Amino acid sequence: MEEDFEFDNDDKLEYYISIGAIELAGVDQTGEFIYKITELASEVAPELWDAHEEYVDKSLMDLYEKGLVNVSYDENLEATLELTEEGKKIAKEMGIIQMDIDDWNMPND
Repeated sequence: MEEDFEFDNDDKLEYYISIGAIELAGVDQTGEFIYKITELASEVAPELWDAHEEYVDKSLMDLYEKGLVNVSYDENLEATLELTEEGKKIAKEMGIIQMDIDDWNMPND
């Protein structure tokens, strides 16, 4: 009988970094490492990519329902979403848009 191998969170992070699905993006003002999901994740870790997309979609809907997203349409009826200033602040805290990070303070390894 085959047993399912379960990663703990540190093991998952290390694994996803090793396969290129996640990379270190920088360090925030408090010294916490900031990671980002790479485009490669859609190929090498589809479960991670799907969870990421689901989180972003749900988060944007939550912001929209709170009136923090404006939607405009062009002549082809293609929608453009624009976050209000408060929406941008909350989206950064939620991790769905890039945070202000200190790229120059990036560790070597």
